[in-house]
Amino acid sequence: MKTLKKISLLLVLTTSSFTMFAQQDAMFTHYMYNTLAVNPGYAGSRDALTVTGLHRSQWVSFEGAPITQTVTLHSPMFNNKMGIGLSVVNDKIGPTKNTGAYLDLAYAIRVSEKGKLAFGLKGGINFMQANLNTLELDQQNDAAFQENVTSKMLPNFGFGIYYYLPKFYVGVSAPKLLENNFKTNSSTGSVNLVNEQRHYFLIAGTVFKLSNAVELKPTTFVKVTNGAPIEGDITASFIFNKKLLVGGMFRTGDAAGILIGYNFTEQFHAGYSFDWSYGLKTFKYNQGSHEIMLSYDFIYKDKQKVRSPRYF
Repeated sequence: MKTLKKISLLLVLTTSSFTMFAQQDAMFTHYMYNTLAVNPGYAGSRDALTVTGLHRSQWVSFEGAPITQTVTLHSPMFNNKMGIGLSVVNDKIGPTKNTGAYLDLAYAIRVSEKGKLAFGLKGGINFMQANLNTLELDQQNDAAFQENVTSKMLPNFGFGIYYYLPKFYVGVSAPKLLENNFKTNSSTGSVNLVNEQRHYFLIAGTVFKLSNAVELKPTTFVKVTNGAPIEGDITASFIFNKKLLVGGMFRTGDAAGILIGYNFTEQFHAGYSFDWSYGLKTFKYNQGSHEIMLSYDFIYKDKQKVRSPRYF
């Protein structure tokens, strides 16, 4: 148990970037359904009011492991020339909790018969808190962990470019350009407990028709930030009869897993994934990561129809 406690503390320090650099933004195996959270150019691209919710429980049975939820909604405006959206992220790691809410705006121009290029802006606020005095330490009087952290709401903004066709997309983005410092611990006077790091994202995906009943949907998500290795997700999913989705994923240096999803209607999709961390010592103490995703397209005009199926 003491070993587990120590690893939990190490998890908090590294994942939240206490005095060091690392990948900070929450990760998702269902990243291809969470596009708005990382690229504001995606807003309005589905030609309907789309609401998506995701819940991820990472490293189940590992004390202090990340638990993350996101809710996104977006809709086209002005004859589909613009899009507006809202992204809310709640990320809890050990004693730390980070909550952000962002408004997304996109402007799309048609560059081919079926292709559009969208330019997006994202702006919002982050709030972070950490109950450091709840941690069990080897040195109980360590001043750096005696005072809890409660940050004020700090603004941030970013941008994204998103090009898409009915069966293809690619985008680049930097959703948080400001590298905010949430708080300096007044007990030590010099320890920066949390610094936000700027992240750059590349997303892409396409669909291949293998037969009348089977399609292949490969996607990728590449993450780049200062002081951390480049991380990439590669996913390949088979779609059967435009209803059932079954696939596998691989995350460089971290995890491999499976996905399953089902289109209950042309508007409602549900998905589940499981991934297992192979590259971390924590795999000895956890039972993998679980994720649940729900997405719904609201048709709010009588003449408006969702193209069947909507792949992205």
